Amino acid sequence: MSGDPALPDKPPAAERYGMPVRPPRRMPRRLSRLLVVVLAFLSAGTVIGAVVLTVLGRAESEPPRVVDDLLAGVSYALPPGWSEGVVAPVTGFTSVAAHRDLATVMARPGDPVDPPNLRSTVIDLTDLYARLLLHGDDVEVVDDHAVTVNGRPGHTRAVRAEYHDVVNEPAFMRVTLLTRPDGKSTVMLALAHPDAPATRAEIDALISGVH
Repeated sequence: MSGDPALPDKPPAAERYGMPVRPPRRMPRRLSRLLVVVLAFLSAGTVIGAVVLTVLGRAESEPPRVVDDLLAGVSYALPPGWSEGVVAPVTGFTSVAAHRDLATVMARPGDPVDPPNLRSTVIDLTDLYARLLLHGDDVEVVDDHAVTVNGRPGHTRAVRAEYHDVVNEPAFMRVTLLTRPDGKSTVMLALAHPDAPATRAEIDALISGVH
């Protein structure tokens, strides 16, 4: 009985090892709403984190804008309802676009990658970002194929994360690696939360329109 005074109020092992520690909470309900994440990327063996992404508000009626990211070596048009944002330079990402708190696409320059190694590099990046950003209970690969975007060979890989709790809705992440004429590469990271077909389509349209 719980009221028996002879019974200890904590397990015997607690006297020696201490009481159990409550595990940390899972990711917040809205992955994109916070937009304050710990990012890391493989660039000369360096892990860089602590990104704060601030999205600049734009009216839905404004005409599509084009983001020119000279450092990443790309330019891309924003779908209707999307806006350009500012990303902290410590992350290595050099441009960002967002659709309110539903989806985010970021670009950064990457290291030179030989075409035969494009897929393996994308797999490594996807696994890394999924561990750092999604924290999914179940993470499933939903797309993995070679791409050619405006004459630039590359590879893309997408995953869908699901959560066992009743708070977090499924999240979607796509990592695309494109080669550059100067021998370097471009990394594009896209996130959507919650996952939705319309949001995926907007992300894919943005990336397929990269110049």
